[in-house]
Amino acid sequence: MRKLILGILGSTKGTDLQAIIDAIENKKLDAKIAVVCSDKKDAFIIERAEKHGIETLYVNYKEFSERKEAEKIIAEKFKEKGVQLILLIGFMKIISPYFVNEFKGKIWNIHPSLLPKYAGGMNLDVHKEVLKNNEKETGCTLHEVTEKVDAGKIILQKKVKIEKNETPDSLRLKVQKKEQECFLEALKMITEDKIIIG
Repeated sequence: MRKLILGILGSTKGTDLQAIIDAIENKKLDAKIAVVCSDKKDAFIIERAEKHGIETLYVNYKEFSERKEAEKIIAEKFKEKGVQLILLIGFMKIISPYFVNEFKGKIWNIHPSLLPKYAGGMNLDVHKEVLKNNEKETGCTLHEVTEKVDAGKIILQKKVKIEKNETPDSLRLKVQKKEQECFLEALKMITEDKIIIG
């Protein structure tokens, strides 16, 4: 497979993105991040990308009457850059059906639970629920994005054990480490033709 061209959508710190950047820079992953796009002007994911010379794009959804209009700008940029796969890394917006259909089967999201459990939840809320329900294990799920939230085809799951004195924060750190492993493993599988996008 030729070098994999990635487009990133994120609203937060982009910790998982750093793991991908490091793998690319250390020649462990044959990929290129073409552009990192955010709906938050001061999101650290933008700063993180710029530090590594990656092009960034900020789109203020509030300037548009419809989500689709904002996403048309993002879609144009991704197409212009030849993006083959879009990764959602802490992207805090639900993607419109328009965007999903523009890139059918080519958008991946990571969710901080073992789907279908805790679908629809966000970040720390998921970990709080997991602990409240006295689960013995949790983890993360890399899945295709469809019009229905957290319901797309599962690509990869990784589990973590829940210890006795676990807190939502300690759990988040454990799961985040697995998220990075998930992304890197699946992306490597694409470059080795073990996974076909879509």
